[in-house]
Amino acid sequence: MPLKAVLFDMDGVIVDTEPLHRKAYFKTFKDLGIEVPEDLYTSFTGASTKRVAETLIAQFNLTQTYEEIAKIKRDYFKDYFYNDEEFDLITGVKDLIEHYFEKGIKLILASSATMTTINMVFEKFELEKYFSGKISGADLKESKPHPEVFLLAAEMANEPVENCMVIEDSTNGILAAHRAKIFCAAYRSPHSKNQDYTLADTVVSDYEELQLDKISKYF
Repeated sequence: MPLKAVLFDMDGVIVDTEPLHRKAYFKTFKDLGIEVPEDLYTSFTGASTKRVAETLIAQFNLTQTYEEIAKIKRDYFKDYFYNDEEFDLITGVKDLIEHYFEKGIKLILASSATMTTINMVFEKFELEKYFSGKISGADLKESKPHPEVFLLAAEMANEPVENCMVIEDSTNGILAAHRAKIFCAAYRSPHSKNQDYTLADTVVSDYEELQLDKISKYF
């Protein structure tokens, strides 16, 4: 079946917001007067701000509410998002997006990030015009590795799963694509540590490897 739609994950595939979250969290910890060890911080990976805040309140006997802690963190994150000079698109991804767009491939964003963060990224890097749809996993009942987000993205593209390809960088995302029975290209991001690419259909370290002539053998 010909490739008709590409379903992009966002964090670790289009941008890497993890360093911004880290900076924002550690500024928040400082404001709260607590020292969070590295292993505890690592355990927060992929957790919602609410869950992190609740863990901190319980562990450090904090008097603040989770809403107050979340607001401090969100404000720092926004500041870094708009002002951190190192924050940029992942190398080669804009060229790949433009390449697919010019060839008439439908592009759908299928991310676990909140729609607020997705819209911030799309606005900052002017990506809106390339994508025909966006889905936030935060709005869904199930999250990756459940396949729901990718099945909905294929539906949004109005294409059968055989005509779609997912680009992912995380173990959970790759597993979600596999469960949705959608061809998955794993991007071996320098930022994504300890991810399992076993279930991916192809693994690349450079987005040029995902240009249509390079992947035509799969479709």
